[in-house]
Amino acid sequence: MNERSEPATGTAEPLAGGGRTDTATEAFVTHRNLLFTVAYEMLGSAADAEDVLQETWLRWMKVDLGEVRDQRAYLVRITTRRSLDRLRTMRRRKEAYVGPWLPEPLLTAPDVAEDVELAESVSMALMLVLETLTPTERAVFVLREAFDVSYDEIAAAVGKSPAAVRQIAHRARRHVDARRPREVVSPSEARAALESFQRAFETGDLQGLLDVLAPEVVLVSDGGGVKQAAPRPITGADKVARFIVGGLRKAEATLTGDPTVVNGNPALLLRVDGEIDGVIAVRLEDTRITGLYYVRNPEKLTRIASEIPLTLR
Repeated sequence: MNERSEPATGTAEPLAGGGRTDTATEAFVTHRNLLFTVAYEMLGSAADAEDVLQETWLRWMKVDLGEVRDQRAYLVRITTRRSLDRLRTMRRRKEAYVGPWLPEPLLTAPDVAEDVELAESVSMALMLVLETLTPTERAVFVLREAFDVSYDEIAAAVGKSPAAVRQIAHRARRHVDARRPREVVSPSEARAALESFQRAFETGDLQGLLDVLAPEVVLVSDGGGVKQAAPRPITGADKVARFIVGGLRKAEATLTGDPTVVNGNPALLLRVDGEIDGVIAVRLEDTRITGLYYVRNPEKLTRIASEIPLTLR
């Protein structure tokens, strides 16, 4: 059944009653965390992912369930199409964004960090790599690599032939593999590196920072024009370390970092005089930090107060 072929109006009963509505609601609730994860991986924005889920729900309530063979696949298809539409709109928003744009960080449960596949797929580092893909490439890559959706189902979701989807998947995979971390660092190694960074960061220890930062490290800070941030990425251990130490010396406040788990990976929740200032996520290779992603934009810090459930299944 083709989701696009459905009429604009349907036969859904009111939410208050009816077996058909109950069945549709149960299916949506069952797969809600999966659908949110799909939308978030495609968009990098929890707020937009929530909007997509609302649109998916409204569309789902108009579907004739008697013609749906696989409810999960159909819901993923609706979510993908709505995400693609929104992703194209977001591209225009990002072009007008002040300074570097980073994905919206999510506070995640410890079990997300223990799921290596899930933790990598939602990591800030990989989410940034996905930003370099076209909307269709991103949809195909996410559905195939993260959620193991069949080529036929992906084809139905993105409006391409299965053969074309295979070619897009190959191209996207090659593009991502050339830019993703070369190896997966264990959670314990990541925590150890982050602890070393935290100690050096809080004490303004220049040499301590140089010891934990890789020579090619890149610092990206996102203030969204609301909070002060570097206007462009800073590259190189010496430049990054001196930028951090210089900022600490200029600050007329107490800056502390609390270890947390963001997007399934160890991160620091930064506070200035006890008030939340931002989140620093890291990218690691060979136990040294190759990427620092500092989100300060207050609009992107609304999902760090409570854990967000994510799943690939």
